[in-house]
Amino acid sequence: MSSAPIILVPGFWLGAWAWDDVAARLRDAGHDVTAITLPGLESKDADRSSITMDDHVQAIVDAVEAAGRPVVLAVHSATGFSGYAASDRVPERIAAMVYVDTAPGKGALDPSLEGDKDFVWEDIQAEENLDGLSEAQLATMRERAVPVPGGVLRQAAELTNDARNDIPSTVIATGFPSSEYKQAAAEHPDWTWLAGLRELRNVTYIDLPTSHWPMWSKPAELAEIIGGIATRAG
Repeated sequence: MSSAPIILVPGFWLGAWAWDDVAARLRDAGHDVTAITLPGLESKDADRSSITMDDHVQAIVDAVEAAGRPVVLAVHSATGFSGYAASDRVPERIAAMVYVDTAPGKGALDPSLEGDKDFVWEDIQAEENLDGLSEAQLATMRERAVPVPGGVLRQAAELTNDARNDIPSTVIATGFPSSEYKQAAAEHPDWTWLAGLRELRNVTYIDLPTSHWPMWSKPAELAEIIGGIATRAG
């Protein structure tokens, strides 16, 4: 049985390169894989002044449509917002959603943000789970991180198609356990990054305890999970 094509979307500050290890493992296993770099994240010198959330959503939709048949769409971290919006645009083209240490987000990430969202290492150290990441991986992240266009955080994507909530969805909980996802979604309806989780009608949780960047700290395990989903979806 053939597997569904896989689209990999990196989170804030990262490009397609962040998925290199996972993508290579998936291709070695026979999967059709495309990792994308979202607009404005091509380089530190890229012009990101006019880029909005709609541009990020459209870039994901374009990748999904280019596959030619329904895909597994894997989104990481803050791209839970743009990925969920993309599933609203073309639900019939998505065989399965995979949320990698994230959830379907709704609303604007930071409507009052001025300028772009810079990569601040001190904030990362204070706020994110870095378990299992090597010093070399952390150095690469610091070196290659690109500011996220501020327009992406200030704009809320419009959601109009309830069919998005029937897409089989998997939340891979890495930075903290899935039980905390469920509890937070129930207790904090105002948390935008979890807001769509309560809407999903077909969701599975997988715990993979490791860093917030499992594509680096546990690439083999993450590739196996995503590959299994793609095989079943195919």
